[in-house]
Amino acid sequence: MSKSAPGKITNFVVKHLFKKPATVSFPKGKMQIARNYRGKLSYDPTNCNGCGLCMRYCPSKAILVVNEGTKEERKMKATLSISRCIFCGQCVDSCPRKCLSCTQNIDLSSLDKDELVVQL
Repeated sequence: MSKSAPGKITNFVVKHLFKKPATVSFPKGKMQIARNYRGKLSYDPTNCNGCGLCMRYCPSKAILVVNEGTKEERKMKATLSISRCIFCGQCVDSCPRKCLSCTQNIDLSSLDKDELVVQL
């Protein structure tokens, strides 16, 4: 260890002692979320044709889209298993009609696993 090492450590400690913390004291502080953050999915069934590409390309098989109506009168419903979703956004990218999008919703935790399966 060189003679200047203790001086460098002391300078480092003093310098960082008065810096603002890098983390946010949530929920006291305001959470700032990046614009392109991938949170909970949002689903617009009006444009959905039921092609199933979102389900096919989901690596964790977390999304299920079904037609609850007839062939002529489509009534599409989507179910998301939040506990399985890895928030990669692959389903959003693969949807040809842009029915899926990522929201800024980050409050997704729950102690009950049944609450982690949601209808979109």
